[in-house]
Parts: sequence; C-alpha cells; structure tokens
Amino acid sequence: MKSIFEMNASLYLITFAIALSVSLLLTPLCRLIAIKLNIFDHPHSDVKTHKVSTPYLGGLAIWIGWFVSLFVVRFFTHFPTGTLRSLRGIITGSIVILCLGLFDDVLPLGLGFRKKFLVQSVAAICIILFGVRLSFISPYFMAFGFSVIWVVGITNAFNIIDIMDGLSSGIAVIASLAFLFIALPNEQIYVNFCAIALAGGCLGFIPYNFSRDKKIFMGDTGSLTIGFILAAVAMGTSYTKLNIIGLFAPLLILAIPVYDTFLVMYLRWRRGISPFLGSKDHFALRLERMGYSRKQILAITYMASALLSLGAFLVTRLPFRYAAELFGFIIIIALLTGYRLSRVKID
Repeated sequence: MKSIFEMNASLYLITFAIALSVSLLLTPLCRLIAIKLNIFDHPHSDVKTHKVSTPYLGGLAIWIGWFVSLFVVRFFTHFPTGTLRSLRGIITGSIVILCLGLFDDVLPLGLGFRKKFLVQSVAAICIILFGVRLSFISPYFMAFGFSVIWVVGITNAFNIIDIMDGLSSGIAVIASLAFLFIALPNEQIYVNFCAIALAGGCLGFIPYNFSRDKKIFMGDTGSLTIGFILAAVAMGTSYTKLNIIGLFAPLLILAIPVYDTFLVMYLRWRRGISPFLGSKDHFALRLERMGYSRKQILAITYMASALLSLGAFLVTRLPFRYAAELFGFIIIIALLTGYRLSRVKID
C-alpha cells in the first residue's frame, strides 16, 4: 500500500512549481504597483540598513504564490475534512496578517506594536478555532494561551530578522523544507502542502530582493505573513513518538529568528531601551561589524539554519538520552555565540 507521501509526491512538486512561478511573475508587477502608489521604504531612520528608497509589496507576491498553489492543488487532492478545515483556518488567519502588513507598509508612520500584537492575536485565535494549536499541552485553556503566544512570537521574529536582503526569506525557505521533510509521512498533509508552497513563494521573491535594477523588499506584508504561516505549520505535526525532546524540534528549525529576537530584546533591555523599539542590535549586523561581508553573513546563516534543521530531524529520531545531549550542545553553542556577539560594539 502506498504511503501518503508516495501518493502526493508529484502534487508537492506541482505545488512548489506553481508557487514559485506565480511569485516570480508577480514580484516585478508588485514592484511596479508599489512605485506607482509611492509605497517605499525610505532610509530616514538610523536603524535602517539600506541607503536608497526601495519599493515594498514583495510580500504580497509571496502570499499570492502560496495561496494560488494551494487553491489549485486543492482540486487535484482529496484532503480529509479535518485537514481541509485546518487549511482554511491558516488561509483566513494569513489574510488578517497580510492586511496588517499592508497597512503597516502603506501608512507613513506604520502601526504601533500594541495594535500589531492585537491583530496578530486575533489571527492566532482564528487558526486555533479551526483546530490548529499546540496539541501536546493541556488543559485546553493553557494550550489556547501558549498557542497565541507561539504564533505572535514567531510572526514577529521573522519581522525582526528582516534587516538584510535574503535573510528572512532565505531562512523561511530552509525552515519550510525542514518542516516538510520532518513531517513526512504525516496524516496532517496540510502541513506538507503549506510548507512546500511557502518555500516556492519565497524562492520566487529572492532573486528580485537581490537585484540592483529591479530591487524590492517584502516589507511587513511579507515578513509577518511568512512568520505566521510557519508558526501555524509548526503546530501541525507531532514530530516524534520516541522522546519528549522531539516536541522542541520547531525551536531548532526556527532557531535563527527566535535567537535573534531574544538576543535583541536582551541587549536592548541591558541598554535601558524598550525591546519594542528599533535598533541595530541584530546578530547579522554585529557579524557585519566584525568584518564579515553580507554574502558571508548569508552563507553562515543559511548553513547554520540548515544544520539546526538537521539537528531538529535528529532529535525526532534519536533516543531520549542522545536527543537531550544534542539539544544541550546546541544551547551551549548558542550561549557562547551570544556572549561573543554581545561584546561587539554597535553605533
């Protein structure tokens, strides 16, 4: 009897191809719309790392590629009722986040963090009501609360890390593929389709993000939305039945944005400033200050993300003792790295 993966393998490739193609085609169109409507990221603030005003709306192309691929493949796949319900919940919640990002990108001063948190919480509640939540926590009210915190946290983590071309989107591609391969084979096939569709959508955007002549940013429209989708995807699988450490696999897959979020918040707190205000405390900018080029920083980050994803895979397959030792080793490396980065002076 064929496994779920064998039956859907070709559909995963089709989903990826559709998302990639739509994103590649729509990203330059979104750039033209942004220019026409004067939707630019102007480097007026000291925390901005670019020097030239750059159009936003790349995130809209990513989301459309993701959504269209899922919409099309739905008609070629017999999704179980529960899976289809979860997928509808994620799409509905992502629309809320997409609108939030659009408003924040379009408004001259953007939205305050309190309003953002409120809307993100509404989107999180939306997917929870559709059955997407942290299922290993009980009772229900605790699972509800921690699920909201998880979704809001990861959504903002990808927004926080979006401070360098290709950083947030590249990590999203690696994380999406990691969730796909770790989840296989899985009865919750919406996880696999959402993940592969997001990988395709982000990959279609990246060439334009690096382009000199047709450069575009994803904006909050993109970073918040991909963070939200990955947060939802992370709650859709059990990961392992071998040991409890496997439940923390998503923290390894999403370790880079989570790590940067906590690093930035800690360093801002230590300096006596609000963790919700912008600054140049990010790990990538500290690596740049240490003398690494942006290409080197991306290479280091992508490699680290891939290795952490491999670590996530291993902790879902190893016995408890070895999984715990591996997880502990990763934590020690993270702490030592954080100490080294914290000693780098940032203007």
